[in-house]
Amino acid sequence: MQSKPNVVFVLTDDQGYPPFGCHGHPFIKTPNLDAFHERSVHMEQFHVGPTCAPTRAGLLTGHYSNSTGVWHTIGGRSLLRANEWTLADALREDGYRTALFGKWHLGDESPYVPHERGFETAIYHGGGGVSQSHDYWGNDYFDDTYWVNGTPKQFKGYCTDVFFGEALTYIEEHKDEPFFCYISTNAPHAPYNIDNAYYDLYKDKTDSEEYARFLGMITNIDENFGKLQAKLEELNIADNTILIFMSDNGQCGYAARGESNVYNCGMRGMKGSEYEGGHRAPFLLRYPNGGLDAERAIDDVTAFVDFMPTILDLCNVQVPQERTFHGRSIVPLLRGETDDEWRTRCVVTDSQRLVNPVKWKQSCVLRDTLRLVDRDELYDIATDPSQEHDIAADHPEIVEELRTAYEEWWTIVSQQFDDEIPISIGTPSRTEARLNAHDLRNEDMNIA
Repeated sequence: MQSKPNVVFVLTDDQGYPPFGCHGHPFIKTPNLDAFHERSVHMEQFHVGPTCAPTRAGLLTGHYSNSTGVWHTIGGRSLLRANEWTLADALREDGYRTALFGKWHLGDESPYVPHERGFETAIYHGGGGVSQSHDYWGNDYFDDTYWVNGTPKQFKGYCTDVFFGEALTYIEEHKDEPFFCYISTNAPHAPYNIDNAYYDLYKDKTDSEEYARFLGMITNIDENFGKLQAKLEELNIADNTILIFMSDNGQCGYAARGESNVYNCGMRGMKGSEYEGGHRAPFLLRYPNGGLDAERAIDDVTAFVDFMPTILDLCNVQVPQERTFHGRSIVPLLRGETDDEWRTRCVVTDSQRLVNPVKWKQSCVLRDTLRLVDRDELYDIATDPSQEHDIAADHPEIVEELRTAYEEWWTIVSQQFDDEIPISIGTPSRTEARLNAHDLRNEDMNIA
């Protein structure tokens, strides 16, 4: 039996924290995720970027996304700098097989494509979502054409079913060797295309057709997650597999248009927001051979930059001295250890949908239960989870402490803002390069 644990990482797009039965949603059907919640460790204050590509950059590098060149989702600012060392790179160098199925969104041309960033196998759609300009013409979630290590291939079936199905085949093929399988669904991102059988589950429970379809997409994800768990059990590798479920940013508000009572866990803000609902994400982890197989909630503030160092720690991968992270391993928290350093630690998230970042724009500094929003607003979510009462005037010393933490963060992430992120014209792996409007960089790409 192999000693190294497998890693299966499921990341959904735009789902956010609220739409789970286990998180109190009044009518969504997520039985498999709810059951997984009951036998996993879950981080209750895990924070990501308010939008998708920045989160993915942070998860896969351990670096704050603004420092990696990824602070937007379009306009050449979703291209992960070629000198970044990814989680797939690290695990592959340690003897792991590595594969991606689904959304990449960190570059569609060399040297940014996933099969040049550590993934031996990559089956992925283009751009930031199915049907966007980088994607294969005519894709609509059903019987689409995806890139297989850069070569287009048509697949039969619904997008989420295809990505999970290909992942399960891959897992079975590599069950006897350590593997990293990254299943990154484009669902429940818009457009909200889903078989009517899933839409019918919710059409009478909401005033918004889009919200009903959004929830139906999540139920489809839940069914596939159940099939994934069953496959790991069938292959007798579940106990030696680190299985993680996560979403990439806050719940998408577009899905709730027309719905007056959308469930948001009492949080303020949704996707794109600097308030809690924009960047608090679910993080559920189970690893029986590592003693992580019982329900336990952890309330310490953790963040997307902690993900890569945590996985490498759990897999006992030695990190070369020249490689460093902005995050830290949360394994001590997973093991039940905590100290004052966790409670006094500050992390920062922001939304920079601009050509060039602007200091303090849509920012949040997090320390324990405190949130400094947009430099001047202070909230304590322990007593004010909906962030309705600004207490900055009552605690000027705390405001200054958190501003200082932001300044230190800004110094780190701004060092490479002016560095170019070029598209390579002609490489050994790609003799033809596509120049796509998705990656044009000009002032018109500013989206507040």
